[in-house]
Amino acid sequence: MPALAQVPPCPGLLSHSFARLQDGAPQNLCQYAGKLVLVVNTASYCGFTPQYEGLEALYAKYGPRGLVVLGFPSNNFGQQEPGNAKQIADLCFNTYGVKFPMFNKSDVVGAQRNAFYTQLFQATKAAPQWNFHKYLISRDGQRVASFASEVEPGSAAMVTAVEAGLSQKP
Repeated sequence: MPALAQVPPCPGLLSHSFARLQDGAPQNLCQYAGKLVLVVNTASYCGFTPQYEGLEALYAKYGPRGLVVLGFPSNNFGQQEPGNAKQIADLCFNTYGVKFPMFNKSDVVGAQRNAFYTQLFQATKAAPQWNFHKYLISRDGQRVASFASEVEPGSAAMVTAVEAGLSQKP
């Protein structure tokens, strides 16, 4: 009988479920336990929206080594994500070729902020100040780094942090 692959325990930070953008199917973030997780609040009509290309490039390059990028559309900043799930998905997948997981629109700041973003804020004391703020969660789910919107996905700071995170054991 073949040995079953050991599934890493789900860290509390990932113990959340969100509806998938494409079809609304519930997705438990525990499925990413053991991976290096880059969380990004996105918007379709923002000066940073072209970062989708860099995020997809990071995901394509480092995904096989254990990086996953998770996109959370939000209309919290400048009303730059006014569309519904179908409109957001169309832009992400058809315009930018996004293949990384995207979830339905939710709040990432303020009183209505989703519970995952509340925990990310508690872990870093850094709330998104605009669209395309990034959080990098270690493979064990115990450490979280915060990156401002201006930090490009392909920047030296981001690539260095991703490579360091991937070098750590899950």
